[in-house]
Amino acid sequence: MAGPLLGLCLCLGALQAAAATVELSGVKLEDPVSVAGSSLQLNGAGVRYKAVFKVYTAGLYLSQKAGTPDEVLAAPGPKRMTITMLREIDSAELGKLFSRGMEDNMERSAFSKLIPGVIRMSQVFSDHKKLKEGETFVLDWIPGTGTVLTIKGNVEGEPFKEPEFFNALMRIWLGPKPADWQLKDALLGKKK
Repeated sequence: MAGPLLGLCLCLGALQAAAATVELSGVKLEDPVSVAGSSLQLNGAGVRYKAVFKVYTAGLYLSQKAGTPDEVLAAPGPKRMTITMLREIDSAELGKLFSRGMEDNMERSAFSKLIPGVIRMSQVFSDHKKLKEGETFVLDWIPGTGTVLTIKGNVEGEPFKEPEFFNALMRIWLGPKPADWQLKDALLGKKK
């Protein structure tokens, strides 16, 4: 009797391990998630701090683990970045910070090619006025489709077609001048 019971317990344990949840500052991040029919694993997650204040949690999902920014940018298949607010923030200001973060982490000529998409993304954030504590937005890279921006559960407009646009967004957190160095390390799965 012990054999079948032990087997059942091991199977249940494996199922629980296969679908885990990571919790950061009260925000639950599922692991794995499904994007465009692909299973993505949580590469890393952390909290964005501004001075001493927690601003948001971020989770980076990839098809396989990546430990460097170059590995993340080169990773094949769909990718996802989730952001959940830990405090209310003016959405237009967030859009401007994203634009500046992209510009700070790219060559000027490469950034200039993305300006129409940056303007459109900033407008989407401006239209939302505020993102409140607990509200989420998601950036999905889907090959053949582009970058899909989902705010508060609603897809916003047409996808941004250029692969460079998603990578420019990722450089906000993973570039040479990241928004938060500790968050960069956390997203790359580096332990404190």
